[in-house]
This record gives sequence, structure tokens and C-alpha cells, in this order.
Amino acid sequence: MKTNIKIAYAFLVLGLALSSCEKTFEYLEKDPNRAITAPASLVLQGIEFDLYDDTGRPFSSEMRWNQFYAINYNYYGTNEYQFGEMPNHYFTLKNVIKMEEEAKRAGAADVNGYSALGKFFRAYFYDQMSVRVGDLPAMEALEGRGNLTPKYDTQKQIYAQILTWLDEANTDMASLIAKGETTVPGDFYFNGDLRKWQKTVNALKLRILMRLSKQADDAELKVQSRFAEVLNNPAKFPIFSGMGDNLQFVSNNFNKYPSNPDNFGFDATRQNMAKTYIDLTVARQDPRVMVVAEPAGAQLKAGKNPSDFSVFVGASSGEDLTDMTEKAGRDNGAGFAPGVYSFQSRSRYYTNYVGEATFILGFPELCFNLAEGINRGWASGDAESWYKKGIKASQEFYGVKDGTLTMRYSRTGGRDAADFGTYTIDFNFEQYYAQPLVKYDGKTAAGLEKILTQKYLAFFMNSGMEAYFNYRRTGVPNFLTGVGTGNSGRIALRWLYPFSERTTNETNYKEAIQRQFGGDDSINKALWISQ
Repeated sequence: MKTNIKIAYAFLVLGLALSSCEKTFEYLEKDPNRAITAPASLVLQGIEFDLYDDTGRPFSSEMRWNQFYAINYNYYGTNEYQFGEMPNHYFTLKNVIKMEEEAKRAGAADVNGYSALGKFFRAYFYDQMSVRVGDLPAMEALEGRGNLTPKYDTQKQIYAQILTWLDEANTDMASLIAKGETTVPGDFYFNGDLRKWQKTVNALKLRILMRLSKQADDAELKVQSRFAEVLNNPAKFPIFSGMGDNLQFVSNNFNKYPSNPDNFGFDATRQNMAKTYIDLTVARQDPRVMVVAEPAGAQLKAGKNPSDFSVFVGASSGEDLTDMTEKAGRDNGAGFAPGVYSFQSRSRYYTNYVGEATFILGFPELCFNLAEGINRGWASGDAESWYKKGIKASQEFYGVKDGTLTMRYSRTGGRDAADFGTYTIDFNFEQYYAQPLVKYDGKTAAGLEKILTQKYLAFFMNSGMEAYFNYRRTGVPNFLTGVGTGNSGRIALRWLYPFSERTTNETNYKEAIQRQFGGDDSINKALWISQ
């Protein structure tokens, strides 16, 4: 009897062993302790963070290329326009697809909040790549192993598709809102409010239409009529109505503003303000400069008051870095900040971790885009009204309003309480606006230049590289060059394709380079969008 039991037990063990051997390798390699799916709401948050993190953060290299500030210490970088590979947003776009798949897997309808946002994200990230390099794999991209060598679509085709995505996103969001489906779980920008996202979609559309200003007469893109449609039909195309509608990233003690108390000792004296930005604000007696920058120590030592606009001095981005290093570090003696240049505000950027909100798409830009389109004759309207709204919105973001303004500055260049002093100035917007350098000149080239100049000032430390993209498109403002900017005194015109394309997608890569630039993947070749 015992022998029979032992035999049966042996067969049972053998059977179990054989059955376990029949399991596939794919089954065995799955880690039961790791999730293989994620809710769409969680995937969304990663995509949203990339809107801020991967397109040009405050006080980054991108902001040097915008000529808002300059670096004076070559250990940390240079001011040269030596663009490398483009930012690769295909990884984020893969997550967009995964977000949409997870929403469907959870039972969502074909048109849902995530699918509508997915169209916005596609438009945004393809724009961020194409505006830097030109033609791109788009229609055949993101097919995975099904197509490892996608063809390059022309930049015109890409922007036509971007506009299509934005129109579809607007329509889908309007349909969802009409049905009472107004929230998208996981969204940390607008707490899931699709109504605010719909405004954001149309704000991006206006930016894209401005991006295409040199192709405004293209019969297929219909830039001018699309612009007029947005302006004249707010019920169908709602847009931002104030600063509360901004798509913006707000830092905190965990996701810290890039300039903060932790890195004061590393970069506070190695990053001085740039002449391009400083000179434009000083010439217009614009108090925004007093909020974001410090009076130059050498000017205060010379006996000037901190309330004098002439104490704000920027370095040319084209200055030789050795010379800039010496001037920025020049000892002015006890009680004065070092250097002949202004540094970024110690109180605004180095006493807390929040800094200021970083616009991704902001109301001031929207106002200036509308003013520009009207100035160019794309639609009828009051360009001056939008121009003034844009200036006011930007100034008020910095606390610049009618009345007596109290400004805080660092006497010594430090950030301790004892280092700070204050001064007051009186400000009146109408007096500011009446200045010849500010007052709108009507539908003229001079009027357009003023719109573009104020747009540039409003882009300070926000909106990624929009300041540079607008300069490249319009030539406004004049960017400074020299030994310090490298590239033989030229402002680079584009980034390079990922080097991996030369080996993994060689045939299509070469065809695109030949089609656009005569075979030369150079940073100094003009894009179709700029011609």
C-alpha cells in the first residue's frame, strides 16, 4: 500500500514539473511585482510634465539663445549658437499613444478627454521638433516594429497636419463639453477642466498661424482665413480671456524653480543679464527690469541711485567670454555687488523655490499674436487694443501697476536679509504707453516692430524658445553677435537631426536632407517655414 502511494506521489510531482516546463518564456519573464499597465490619468501627468521640462526651462541654454541672460564662466557653458541634435519628443509621443490605449482599455468611448488631449499633444510636440529641424517622420512614425524606417514628411505637410489636429481637438472638446463631460482625471494644469484646455488648443493654433506668417499666402494652408475665423468666432474657437487661463507650470518645494537657494553658490554670479533684453527695457523705462534684475554694482559704486534705469546693464551675448568673466567678477569693494553687469534678481529667484510661474502658452503672447495678425491685414480688428492688453498683462504679472511700486534689490549681491534694500518708483501705464518707443504706430512696419518687441519682452524666461523663433521669423529684436556667440558671427537657423537617423533610417534621412538643404545637415540652413 505504501509503495503505491509513493509511486502516485512521484507521478504527481513529475506531472507538475512537466506542466511548469510547458510555460512560455514570455510568461516566465513577467515580473509579478511590476505593473505592465498604467491608468491613462497617470500617463497623462508624465506627458504634461514634458510640456514644461523638455522645451526650454527658465535660465537654461534656451534662454541664453533667447538673449535674456548670458553665462560668464565657461565651466558651465558658453553663449555660442552651436546647436546640436534636436530634442527628441518621439518618446513622449509614444506615451501619448499609450495614454489613449489605456483610456480605451478602461472603457472610454472613441472620442474622450484623453483622445482630444492627445491631438493637442501631437500638435505641440511635432511643432517643437519641426520648428527646429524641418521635415520629419510623422505620418509613418510611431508604428513600432511595423515600420522601422519611416519616410520624412515635408514641413508643409507637418504643419498642415498640426492645424488639422488642433481643429479636431477643438471640435472633440466642444462635443464632450456639450455632453457634460468636462473633466479629465490626472490633469494637473487645469484640474481636468476641458473648457480651459479648449482655449489652450486655440491659443496654440494662433501661435502656429504666426509661425507660418511667411507662408501666409499659401492656398492650401489658408493661414489668413484660419486666423480670421478664430478671431471672429469666439463661440466656436474660445480663447484665453486673461492670465487665469494660462497654460503654465508652477514650481514648488519639490519641483523647484531652476534658480533657487540650492544653486545660488553655483550660478548666481556666473549668469549675468544680457544686453538685448536689458537695453530694450531701459530704453522704454520699463519697471519690469527692476523686478527681474539687480542694479549693476559698478553703477551703484559710482553714486547712482538704484531707481535710476541707467544702473541696469547687460552684457552683449557676443562679447568674448574671457572679457565677460573679468567684467562680471570685478571687485567693487565692500558693500557693493561685484561686476559691471546686472545679475538676476536675488530676492525674486534665490530666496525661495517657487520663483515665478513658467508660461507654456500665455495670455500676453495670445494678445500680441492677435495684434500681429490684425496688423498684417489678416482680419479686421483693433490691433492697438490687443497690443495694450498684452503689455498690461505682462507688466501686471511682475506686479507693475499704476501707483507707487516698491522694489527690492541686493546691495552686496548676496541673498541674506541684511543684504537687501528697497526703493520706490511711481508708475502710470498711460504715461509709459505715451512714449514714442512704446505707442502703437498703426498698421505700419513700425507698428509691427513694436508689437514684436513687446512680445519679446513678455517672453522673458517663459514659453521655451518662442523669443528665438520669433526673432528668426521676423528679425525682431536685433540679436547681438560676436566672438562670444561663435558660429562665425551667425545666429544658427536650425538644429541637427538625431545622429541615429544616419544609420537606422539612412535612405529617408539623406533624401530629406537633399530635398531641403542640398545634402548639408547644417545649423546654418534656412527652413521652409522661414523662407
